[in-house]
Amino acid sequence: MAAVTSFSFSALTHCSERKAAFPSTRFLGFNSAALRFRTNISYHYAGVGASNSTSKMIIQCMSSATDLPTVSETKYNFLKAYKRPIPSIYNTVLQELIVQQHLMRYKRSYRYDPVFALGFVTVYDQLMDGYPSDEDRDAIFQAYIRALKEEPEQYRIDAQKLEEWARAQNPTSLVEFSSREGEVEGILKDIAERAGGKGDFSYSRFFAVGLFRLLELANATEPAILDKLCAALNINKRSVDRDLDVYRNLLSKLVQAKELLREYVDREKKKREERTESQKANEAVSKCLGQSISFLASRH
Repeated sequence: MAAVTSFSFSALTHCSERKAAFPSTRFLGFNSAALRFRTNISYHYAGVGASNSTSKMIIQCMSSATDLPTVSETKYNFLKAYKRPIPSIYNTVLQELIVQQHLMRYKRSYRYDPVFALGFVTVYDQLMDGYPSDEDRDAIFQAYIRALKEEPEQYRIDAQKLEEWARAQNPTSLVEFSSREGEVEGILKDIAERAGGKGDFSYSRFFAVGLFRLLELANATEPAILDKLCAALNINKRSVDRDLDVYRNLLSKLVQAKELLREYVDREKKKREERTESQKANEAVSKCLGQSISFLASRH
């Protein structure tokens, strides 16, 4: 019987003074074919001076060491909030991902921003695409974000707001956000200011995916547009390029994995149907024989 043995993320977190690595390699295995791949979500942090800017859309989370929950507590909160079983191909991802996001979430320099939220929502929706129940998929999202002591509604609202804004942009207007006024423009200007050294800014691959999603929705496919957007936001273009390569590779592997999983499920379903039909046929034969025997016995 084919089985999904594991599917995991490995995160490498960075800060300006120290580096902690969390290496992990897993395999997604099937009877007929083995699909091996390693996926990495990295979080980079740059600690800088105190910010003078404020924004209603920005939530700053600072905690002292004594206030920090443990990884076990975060995982427990997730499992307590969502008690139904999760298929292994999804559960393995979620369990490892929540560990890595916990480590990022409780860094002293961590600061939520809507582009990060858009990136996380994009990754989550890609990972959970094809989940058996839309209702359960949303409930898992709610439990996941709340386990990290954040607001899932805020993630969804911010992601939707940025998506709607990006759809109304063209490549030129997207990168010239600083010359205009507006809610999303204000968010991007605040990010550019903090990333430029005037406040706390936490770079992550979720942030890179958020940028990618903005470009995608604005139909800004030229590589030069990404160059200009990174420059406007004071983001390291080389890091974004590297992280987007990882993301694209992840999407490719996900497509392959889910296709193999669908084929396996279809085969198993067909086998169950064949067994059911065979059982029904055997029952019909047994019933017919029983009736024949009864009929013959009654003749004597």
